Amino acid sequence: MKKIKWGIIGLGNIANKFAEDLTTINDVELVAVASRSMDNANEFAKKFNAKKAYNSYEKLAKDKEVEAIYIATPHSFHKEHSILCLENKKAVLCEKPFAMNLQEVAEMIAVAKENNVLLMEALWTYFLPHYKFALEFLQKEKLGKVLQLEADFGFHPTYNEESRVFKKAVGGGSLLDIGIYPIFAALSTLGTPKNIKADATFFENGVDSSCSMIFEYENSKAILKSTLLKETKTEAIFTCENGRLIINKQFHTPSSVTIISEEKEETIPFECETNGYNFETEHFNQLLREGKKESNIMTFEFSKKLMKNLDEVRGIIGLEY
Repeated sequence: MKKIKWGIIGLGNIANKFAEDLTTINDVELVAVASRSMDNANEFAKKFNAKKAYNSYEKLAKDKEVEAIYIATPHSFHKEHSILCLENKKAVLCEKPFAMNLQEVAEMIAVAKENNVLLMEALWTYFLPHYKFALEFLQKEKLGKVLQLEADFGFHPTYNEESRVFKKAVGGGSLLDIGIYPIFAALSTLGTPKNIKADATFFENGVDSSCSMIFEYENSKAILKSTLLKETKTEAIFTCENGRLIINKQFHTPSSVTIISEEKEETIPFECETNGYNFETEHFNQLLREGKKESNIMTFEFSKKLMKNLDEVRGIIGLEY
């Protein structure tokens, strides 16, 4: 197997988890990491045995040894940093949300195609074993058709306008940061809604503190919520014609699935010894080895659909960046 040589841009919390899981994958090497701060880059490189540390994203993008780059900078920089890497012929795995709006996503995809380079949005949930099981179970209609989905994601961080989560300039707020997961759950199981209703509350600086959404379909609906004001169960509950499927807390991370029918209730555990980022990375590595330029799971079309729906919700609630 060809060894894939990785670089990481943006060295925050998610990058740490990604790098931890990279150490569990065969035939990969973390070659270089980059932060705005040289101290941060050196510390991260030492922690994860990367050969090189940069305080310049451009230097990492131009590093001839690096083949694939994971981008974990704040949302508002995803387009800029992805394009920088793509134009230097590097395969890009970019953290979700792919960008700030559909126009930016379209630009990134166009640059990837122009340079004939692999690009994928790192929406890790799509690749987790428990979620893949739930998707297949629902698609086979083992409990009949889905009538309703209820999915939420809420946590209560201390308010700090300097934090990425709350900072409007970098795409902070509940919708783009965590609301993307309930929306993803709806789109990946029920498809594109016929109509969207949404309502939000806001912090003083203009970012949304919570967002409630209803996605309406022909014969079903999705009730979705994101909030930075309180801890919620963070479950995905699918009510079907003949029972329920529940992706338990926290549905977007490695979790378990409970199936409730008239006959019985069964919880299926999905043991995971990693953070869960290795599944998307192994898929990406395989695409790269096979010379593919687009994922057959996290497709460009799906990333565009996801961002289009996020844009639509933002339009309804009046959230502008």
